[in-house]
Amino acid sequence: MSKVTVLPSARRTNGNENHHLWNNNGTWFLHYTTYPTPFTKERVRRSLGTKDLMEARLRRDAFFSHLGNEGAAPAAQPAAAKFAVA
Repeated sequence: MSKVTVLPSARRTNGNENHHLWNNNGTWFLHYTTYPTPFTKERVRRSLGTKDLMEARLRRDAFFSHLGNEGAAPAAQPAAAKFAVA
């Protein structure tokens, strides 16, 4: 059985403070791409719920910081899996 490791990754272009941000009619959105399987990708757009660019940048940075911390923590195993005999 193969084990797949999923690590979060965020690309950011140097000099572009608005990377991953998209203004839709005055409201800032976060947009990024996920790869649920090696053969598919999914574009995600989430409202940041603000019209203020500085607040949108802070919320974007907080989102990616949380995502990075979540990916760095080891995944919890169910109790039954800990004692399974292979």
